[in-house]
Amino acid sequence: MVSEVYGEKGWSLLKSSSQYYEEANECFKKALEEDLDNIEWNLGHAIVLSRLETFSGTAESHVPSQSMKQFRRVLELDPDHGEAMVLLALKLQQSNQSEEAMELVEKGLQKSPNLPHVHGYAAKYYRLKGDMEKAVELLKKTLEIRPHSAFLHHQIGVCYRNKLMPLSRNPLSEIPGKLAFQQRAELIDLCKDHFKKAFESRPLTFIRAQLDFAKICSLNGEYQNVEEIYSNLLRLEDLRPEYKQAICLEAGLFELHHKKSESNAITHFLEGMKINYNSTEKKRCRNNLKSVVERQLRRNSRDCKAHGVLGLMHQLDGEKREAVESFEKALELEPDNEEYLSALSLEVNSDCPNQSEDER
Repeated sequence: MVSEVYGEKGWSLLKSSSQYYEEANECFKKALEEDLDNIEWNLGHAIVLSRLETFSGTAESHVPSQSMKQFRRVLELDPDHGEAMVLLALKLQQSNQSEEAMELVEKGLQKSPNLPHVHGYAAKYYRLKGDMEKAVELLKKTLEIRPHSAFLHHQIGVCYRNKLMPLSRNPLSEIPGKLAFQQRAELIDLCKDHFKKAFESRPLTFIRAQLDFAKICSLNGEYQNVEEIYSNLLRLEDLRPEYKQAICLEAGLFELHHKKSESNAITHFLEGMKINYNSTEKKRCRNNLKSVVERQLRRNSRDCKAHGVLGLMHQLDGEKREAVESFEKALELEPDNEEYLSALSLEVNSDCPNQSEDER
């Protein structure tokens, strides 16, 4: 019964929220210690490893072959397991092993013609391959079986977005009356409709769908909708750090490029950097923050706030000398700024050796 308990708990955690993936992974490991050849526990272990590999801050992201080995283990136990076939195919596709990936997708669809998940993952494979028509065809067919699937709606929204992006770069798409304008408007509506359906039933967990919806609204000039989404997302607490950083990043980019507010963008980028977790999203927050501040200093080398923000950035990076230099420059321009005085004091005191009890 130990295996059953851990295995069922692993599936429950896997299905509930991404913040529990690490715990789910441990549960599947423990289940497999008791029942090494259980197909369901091996599949759960493979899926959670695969998902952890997609987050740039996890240890699993540095060794993506783990899930590939685990999916192959499932197929050793059940050679006709359609879901394991298409999920392995997605991993092989990422590793440019396209021939085997294609064979597995075709075989998976043949072995499991009525399983919505198999069709959904196969559609993702075709989308990443660049065959949008095939992907949309599979997704529409599967939506007839599972019309409320958040995963399927998100996938079809991404397909329509992939069609939209090159069209949006066409100057004719901005001219009413032109065919490109009409096509662009139709694709925007399709994207919004499917992304919204993807997160309506999962507003606290399907963060990616909400960020995708916000980007489409930004593209369409619906800034009030975008601000509402980011405002709601920024208030959420129980999220993976990658998602928190992604929200800060996207909110900052929106303020920077659409609202033309460098100060608000800086606030969001800094919040993303303050989350103590190394990820691609954090790196992008830092790079965008650095670009904005350097641009401000090129415009005005005596910009006190820009020097202060640069100091905070260096402080978060653990670059003490650079942080001190930036805070000192900021204080030369605004000597009474308590925030910079406190930050400078913190950096200076952190370099002092520990005092003995008598010296205190």
